Amino acid sequence: MTTVNITRDLLHRQIRVASGFQRLYHVTDPFIKRLGLETELQGHTGCVNCLEWNERGDLLASGSDDQHAIIWDPFKQKKLTTMHTGHAANIFSVKFLPHSGDRILVTGAADTKVHVHDVTAKETIHMFSDHTNRVKRIATAPMWPNTFWSAAEDGVIRQYDLRESSKHSEILIDLTEFCGQLVEAKCLAVNPRDNNYLAVGANGPFVRLYDIRMIHNYRKSMVQSTSAAVHTFCDRKKPIPDGAGQYYVAGHLPVKLPDYNNRLRVLVATYVTFSPDGTELLVNMGGEQVYLFDLTFKQKPYTFFLQKKYQSSPDLQNGRKTNGVSNGIHLQTSHIRLAGNKIHACLPELPPHLEKIKQQANDAFARQQWTQAIQLYSLGIHQADCNAMLYGNRAAAYMKRKWDGDHYDALRDCLKALSLNPAHLKAHFRLARCLFELKYVTEALECLDDFKGKFPEQAHSSACDALDKDIKAALFAKNESEDKKANSSVRFHSFSRKESIPEDELALRERSFDYKHRYCGHCNTTTDIKEANFFGSKGQYIVSGSDDGSFFIWEKETTNLVRILQGDESIVNCLQPHPSYCFLATSGIDPVVRLWTPRPEMECENVRIVEDMESAAQANQRRMNADPLEVMLLHMGYRITGLRGVGPDGSDDESSSDGQVQCRPS
Repeated sequence: MTTVNITRDLLHRQIRVASGFQRLYHVTDPFIKRLGLETELQGHTGCVNCLEWNERGDLLASGSDDQHAIIWDPFKQKKLTTMHTGHAANIFSVKFLPHSGDRILVTGAADTKVHVHDVTAKETIHMFSDHTNRVKRIATAPMWPNTFWSAAEDGVIRQYDLRESSKHSEILIDLTEFCGQLVEAKCLAVNPRDNNYLAVGANGPFVRLYDIRMIHNYRKSMVQSTSAAVHTFCDRKKPIPDGAGQYYVAGHLPVKLPDYNNRLRVLVATYVTFSPDGTELLVNMGGEQVYLFDLTFKQKPYTFFLQKKYQSSPDLQNGRKTNGVSNGIHLQTSHIRLAGNKIHACLPELPPHLEKIKQQANDAFARQQWTQAIQLYSLGIHQADCNAMLYGNRAAAYMKRKWDGDHYDALRDCLKALSLNPAHLKAHFRLARCLFELKYVTEALECLDDFKGKFPEQAHSSACDALDKDIKAALFAKNESEDKKANSSVRFHSFSRKESIPEDELALRERSFDYKHRYCGHCNTTTDIKEANFFGSKGQYIVSGSDDGSFFIWEKETTNLVRILQGDESIVNCLQPHPSYCFLATSGIDPVVRLWTPRPEMECENVRIVEDMESAAQANQRRMNADPLEVMLLHMGYRITGLRGVGPDGSDDESSSDGQVQCRPS
């Protein structure tokens, strides 16, 4: 039908027209709402583990378990080139080499090899065998068209230069020098705006950002020092120079890691990517949520200060910015009027349209629709980010929902509310409850005592007495326990299975920066190649695959979930947006590549839309918190019907049924 092919023909024509016309077809909210399946590209005989657009967006490359790479014309919906890559196992990464005229393709695979192919000649022209474990990702950089990098499960990041006559690569970063022999590098990406910066994801909660120039300059200076016989033993052992590495971590994950390990949940960064302007880093954290890190405004995780002082002000101190980095957590006491024992503060009124949104959120909260309430409060905060009431209310909704990371987000909201309004009674009390739920028991008691002093009329309320009882019971149990580990401090030595971590690594971890936004709803526990990407010319949306066979779309700034589409019969792993248009390629366990575009308004109902997004997100949260035995069975490929897991309130949920879930690791 001509109507059905309107979008395809339009996109095909746009490839050849002026850039001014192209700008009319960037990703927009109406396009997101009409996004639907355009076509399925048939050709592979195994799971499709990787996708890559060329720079112009008129070619799409795919790699598969069948050890073949295929080059597609996505607009004519046909194969252009099929070639066996010479790999002896699953292909996990495929990349066009920049400025090669789309002639050179690089692949990495489970056979530990990296191959370079001439697509035109259908030949493998270079074969690198330097890694000793599965190669998971390849990265390229426009600034260096002859250079690329690989990340593998031997814990090593290697750099390749095709201008060198040698058939060997050089080690850029060896994570085993920091984390021990069991560390595995899973993903990497080069900043598109400044190709000198490389992001690396591995097992564990930390994501690493490296300055490639500093590493190379340091190595050159070491070589010169060696030749000049002034090379010291201490210098020789230092893997990278000071300042060449910066770590990022969701603030609650280091202290949650032992709990996750006990539940057989493995925290691993399955994908990292930069925003189009290079100022943000997106991470799909396996076993957890999707996180966005701001590389320009850097916030220390609040949990790192809790052993010093629990209270807040994240952004401003004495009315002045702190160079983008908070130096601690302090409760603001300025602009407060004292009348007797009571604290008062002036609260700005919301404009009518935001007051309506707040009331809708309050109504959803009253109906116990926690996710809906969170999304409405988030929408209000996006438009009025200086309103303490909205932050305090959203914190309450997070605390009721209790998904992974919700109590830490609630703690952040409470601290923000208190920085805006130190007289916010409920935010102060909720802060004490969050500290308790996050197992900072000593700090929770200190916070509660401070609350009683500031609000004496609440000191003997039922809620206050109940929390006080909970805290003191926990402190008693802690003192009685033979385990003397302090729950109130961040213990970096427990982050690795290696008993001793080098001081350089400890220092880098302790200087980590926290996330800006968190995106919830998908499930990422079954495969370690699951992607999350920016969607839109300005990265307005976030997309991620999921173990339930769907892919999720969130608004970047509000973090609200706006769309779920069924993308695979089992698992969606790969999502690669077109470089210029509202055009998305996805793949997963099915041996096909699916292309998604905005469908014509007159088209029949989109059967791939998941209408009940909240239920789908709740089911995924239960799936991530499933019983360890069921997790083992899922990872072994067993089909489980009526998955019994942990409900969003943390209780056993026997009534939940997610249908039939078949999870096969890639």
